[in-house]
Amino acid sequence: MKVVLAGGTGQVGAVLERAMTAAGHDVVVLTRNPVRARQVAWDGRTPGPWTAEIDGSDVVVNLAGRSVSCRYTEANLRDMMDSRVQSAEAVGAAISAAAKPPALWLQMSTATIYAHRYDAPHDEATGVIGGNETGVPDYWEYSVRIARNWEQAQQEAATPHTRKVALRAAMVMSPDRGGVFDVLRKMVRLGLGGPVAGGAQYLSWIHDRDFVRAVDFLIARDDIGGPVNLAAPGPLPHRAFMRELRAAAGVPVGLPATKWMAEIGAFALRTDTELLLKSRRVVPGRLLDTGFDFEYPTWPDAAADLAGRARQAAAARN
Repeated sequence: MKVVLAGGTGQVGAVLERAMTAAGHDVVVLTRNPVRARQVAWDGRTPGPWTAEIDGSDVVVNLAGRSVSCRYTEANLRDMMDSRVQSAEAVGAAISAAAKPPALWLQMSTATIYAHRYDAPHDEATGVIGGNETGVPDYWEYSVRIARNWEQAQQEAATPHTRKVALRAAMVMSPDRGGVFDVLRKMVRLGLGGPVAGGAQYLSWIHDRDFVRAVDFLIARDDIGGPVNLAAPGPLPHRAFMRELRAAAGVPVGLPATKWMAEIGAFALRTDTELLLKSRRVVPGRLLDTGFDFEYPTWPDAAADLAGRARQAAAARN
């Protein structure tokens, strides 16, 4: 197949490009700063020569959007919104104008669309969309609004010949340097891998190999459209998540952090505590209902594999 990865230079894009290239597909990456072959310039907003890559392609995966690892200032939140919505609108316009549109458009979304919740999991059928919770910071509603507008931009695009799937992805865990697993593992190795604010908040995740396998599954299943949760079936409280990560990393203890300590740490790292404190209890209802079989359904096995691969990569670099 010819696969176009729009905004495909981040962690998730690297995971997909590596796997799809290894599988023999022709992969083109749309990026603001092309530096090598099979990378094509785009600005994520306006039509240009890049639209020719979409015309005649088989699958488009739009991953574009400003990183959420930043301080949630008004300007940064607006940039997160604009970069996601405008790129989805641009991809939709390119597909609409194509003489030979792709069969499938996979649009990145986020598990953050669901409400902060402890008592029950969210699947696609019964999950509660966030934005109306009480007792949480007001700006958390804006993150949900970003996700809703992101998906709406795909839904409203006039692409009658292209199947559309919104990937409500949890944290994609890969051993790649700079990814979320790499950051968490480094914190654990520094002795900072304890629970945050008590650790009752749920953390949803998906192993990188299952993320790739789920994308392949959705490509093959032409009967699936709309939102799909890309998350392992075993979300768990933060305290348990970090305990298993410490075990995989061979670190027996981790210092806990209070909410105010997390605020200080987030400020120092130029990120936001919503990423740590919001309870994301998300499960893959549609994937399981349609027969997808997870290779890593539970976090202990996933963490052990990821930690082992990270050690192997570090040894190879040295």
